Amino acid sequence: MKVQKTSLAVLVLALSASLAGCGSSTETTVENKETKGQQLMDLKEALDTGAITQEEYEELRERVLD
Repeated sequence: MKVQKTSLAVLVLALSASLAGCGSSTETTVENKETKGQQLMDLKEALDTGAITQEEYEELRERVLD
């Protein structure tokens, strides 16, 4: 029984050590699950509220539509 607990403790420590570096990457990937329609509505709202300029709106709108 003592051997099993020791083995389990070693396994947990090894897994913890291997997972510790998981968040160290400077690159992140984000899946964008918004539809084009939702993105366009969000852009329009940003334009209407003054969060982006008309020029930024048009550029971002073209990116969404491409």
